[in-house]
Amino acid sequence: MIDIQRISKNPHHQKLGHNTSITLGFVNNSTNTTMHFVTEFVLLGFHGQGEMQVFFFWLILVVYLLTLLGNGAIVCAVKWDRRLHTPMYIFLGNFAFLEIWYVSSTVPNMLVNMLSDTKTISFTGCFLQFYFFFSLGTTECFFLSLMAYDRYLAICRPLHYPSIMTGKFCVILVCFCWMSGFLCYPVPIVLISQLPFCGPNIIDHFVCDPGPLFALACIPAPSTELICYTFNSVIIFGPFLSILVSYMLVLRAVLRFPSSAGRTKAFSTCGSHLMVVSLFYGTLMVMYVSPTSGNPVGMQKIITLIYSAVTPLLNPLIYSLRNKDMKDAIKKVLGLRINQNQCLPVRVHF
Repeated sequence: MIDIQRISKNPHHQKLGHNTSITLGFVNNSTNTTMHFVTEFVLLGFHGQGEMQVFFFWLILVVYLLTLLGNGAIVCAVKWDRRLHTPMYIFLGNFAFLEIWYVSSTVPNMLVNMLSDTKTISFTGCFLQFYFFFSLGTTECFFLSLMAYDRYLAICRPLHYPSIMTGKFCVILVCFCWMSGFLCYPVPIVLISQLPFCGPNIIDHFVCDPGPLFALACIPAPSTELICYTFNSVIIFGPFLSILVSYMLVLRAVLRFPSSAGRTKAFSTCGSHLMVVSLFYGTLMVMYVSPTSGNPVGMQKIITLIYSAVTPLLNPLIYSLRNKDMKDAIKKVLGLRINQNQCLPVRVHF
């Protein structure tokens, strides 16, 4: 039996004060040699001295808490305000609920790693994070496409909208988005997890991402990389093209509206969704569709942070600021205003 241990040459990892133990789980019957695979990875996260790490910690913690508050307010508003019990807001409520889980799939572990000396994540934990992060991201792509289709029906087919977008059909579409998102990524996850990881286990990122994992594999896997690249492209461009088609038809219909007030209302309704689509898909394509091998690692981290943490924070602001019904409902949920039609006014005398 041969025991192999390799010391990491990465200066950032040497500062962590421990070696990278390489156990290679390969059995050679002819030489009776047993090796062990790596059982954990090291997520370096964002580099920096102690004060910078503390600053990043508090900044990301505040962003995370505000994201939970904003999206949670939308979920509660859609649930408790009967005026929002329409397909458009039901989709938005599910989207906000999705954003809560999406940001929670990476940020808590990132915060823990910032305070940790080891910054390790188990092999299983890494691929579980990989699965949930990308499955939730895929679900978000489907929901954005669904919301664009809903706007197309509401604006281009207003007379047929109530008969098409029934409550039952709405539930079916929501279930389809959730199930499809979580059923898409098991195949890439299994393919990557079967690669032999027998060398360095340091991931210069704050999340288990396919790029660094391919780089750590002991053998090149061009076929697996091609499958994953094709898979990512289909998942990203499929919903994106459906969004483009939906909004091209919406734009054509809106320009035919006889009144400027109708055009303004339609653009206002669709504008918030287009802003979310642009922000999310813009960063996503830069990261996973365009060739990023030449980009600095720090830039890849920033791009990932934008679509995984910043976008979920901005979405509630974008939707609430551009939608009067949603603003009123959120104010009601947060206790900033009491609807006089449902509750008696409360007067406080000093």
